[in-house]
Amino acid sequence: MEAKFFRFLKIVGVGFKARAESEGRMLYLKLGYSHEVELTVPPAVRVFCFKPNIVCCTGLDKHRVHQFAAAVRSCKPPEVYKGKGIMYTDEVIKKKQGKKSK
Repeated sequence: MEAKFFRFLKIVGVGFKARAESEGRMLYLKLGYSHEVELTVPPAVRVFCFKPNIVCCTGLDKHRVHQFAAAVRSCKPPEVYKGKGIMYTDEVIKKKQGKKSK
C-alpha cells in the first residue's frame, strides 16, 4: 500500500506512550488512565510508532486518515494549563496562566 496522506501525532506527558501492533492494525495508548486505551485501526489506514511518543497515521484516503487521527487525539486532547495530551505535530497550544496567588 502506497501512502499518500500522513498525519503525525505527538504525545506529551510523563508516562504517556503509544505502540502499534499486528502490522499497524491495533494501536495501544497509555495515557495515565487505570487501563490501556485500545484502538482498532480502520482498513484504509495504517499506524506506525516511530518513538513511544510519536504516532504516524498514513493511508490513501485523506478523510479516513484525518478522521482516525482525530479519534486518537480525542482520547486525551491537549490541556491548556500544562500542555499535556495528544496533539498534532504542527499544532500550537496556547497555554493559559494558572491561578494567581495574593
